[in-house]
Amino acid sequence: MAETKSGPGLGWQLGPIAHRGLHNSALGRPENTTSAFAAAIAKGYAFECDVQAALGDEPVVFHDEDLGRLMEAHGPVADRSPADLARLAYKGGGTNHIPTLAEMLAQVSGHVPVVVEIKTLFEPPGAFVTRVAEIASTYTGPLALMSFDHKAMALVRKVAPGIPRGMISYRWDDDWMPQLPASEWAKLRDLAYAGEVAPSFIAYDIDDLPEPAPLDLKQQLAIPLLTWTVRTPEQVARARRYADAIIFEGFEP
Repeated sequence: MAETKSGPGLGWQLGPIAHRGLHNSALGRPENTTSAFAAAIAKGYAFECDVQAALGDEPVVFHDEDLGRLMEAHGPVADRSPADLARLAYKGGGTNHIPTLAEMLAQVSGHVPVVVEIKTLFEPPGAFVTRVAEIASTYTGPLALMSFDHKAMALVRKVAPGIPRGMISYRWDDDWMPQLPASEWAKLRDLAYAGEVAPSFIAYDIDDLPEPAPLDLKQQLAIPLLTWTVRTPEQVARARRYADAIIFEGFEP
């Protein structure tokens, strides 16, 4: 078996990372919006965000596959062009719109580190993941890509090996991604595909620490362990014991 290697270093000093930006819907800052990112930048926080594939495989900054939870619209994100998505209104009003990945990175312009989660349905990766990597490769600020989907990150390693990449996981003890067999859940839980990804870091569910796999891989590869999503004082205390940085929400560290 080939030795597992680590990917390129993050290149910035780790600190608290705002989950989906420093969002607060009551203050007009929905998750994954330019206003949530602006708030994080103003406070000097790195932030995490999500990208989905719009029509034509162009990455847009949005968490869900469907629009209905957040937008005054319904249906899959993948069925609409970036221009169509940008015209949709968020529930609760305001001037926010769904940005493309390129637009979001232009907004940040290197002011704070950005961690971009690539959302997939664990299908064979292709044009969407490649497009994310292409856009990330042209960005000169501190940035990393990560995904639950090891195949997506293996493709990032191939097409953009210099970009820091992370593996996200948890105990896989629910029914998320039911199309995958339980044997695959176990491999994902145990970060068994680290040899294919060569991760720069790990991001693991705070409620599942101290799971052995992320702690062992962190030590083996000497890479950072991030933990998500930290919301309570109890979770902060656990993160201080096991992790190198928190991805936080609902408070400011």
